[in-house]
Amino acid sequence: MKTKRLHLLILLILLPFLQACHEYPENPNRPVLPYPITIYPNTQQYYELNFVGNWLYITSEIESTSRGIIVYRQSANEFLAYDRLPPNEPDACTDSYGNTTRLVVDFPFVVDRCNNAYYNILNGQIIVATPDKIPNFPTDGTVVYPLIQYHTTYDGVKLTISN
Repeated sequence: MKTKRLHLLILLILLPFLQACHEYPENPNRPVLPYPITIYPNTQQYYELNFVGNWLYITSEIESTSRGIIVYRQSANEFLAYDRLPPNEPDACTDSYGNTTRLVVDFPFVVDRCNNAYYNILNGQIIVATPDKIPNFPTDGTVVYPLIQYHTTYDGVKLTISN
């Protein structure tokens, strides 16, 4: 059991370096936030974001094609924000109400259950999975875009998320 955890930890540490040079094509599915979203991570409403390594789903009243945002606290002063819109086939899977799927966090991964695609929450990159670590990763070329990431600015009190 400890060996599996050690292998997973090594994979997560090395993965950003292995994929750092990979250039992805521009994603035509990228939603546009009409104006920045501002939250206050140190308040009770966003309690989960008070701690480094925690994440939270947020939604907004903004009219947009966004399906919500995953906010991840990377360090005391750094946050990452990703759209919950599946970046590769956003309209491929719908439920009985016509709603398309959203990305979910299965830490340290962000998962698109429709395409069975896994992404690294630390950098948004597509993870090349191996059968013994993660369920089968699609190899038919349908997963070509990384997570849709937004720009974040944090001043110690206020976190602003924008295009």
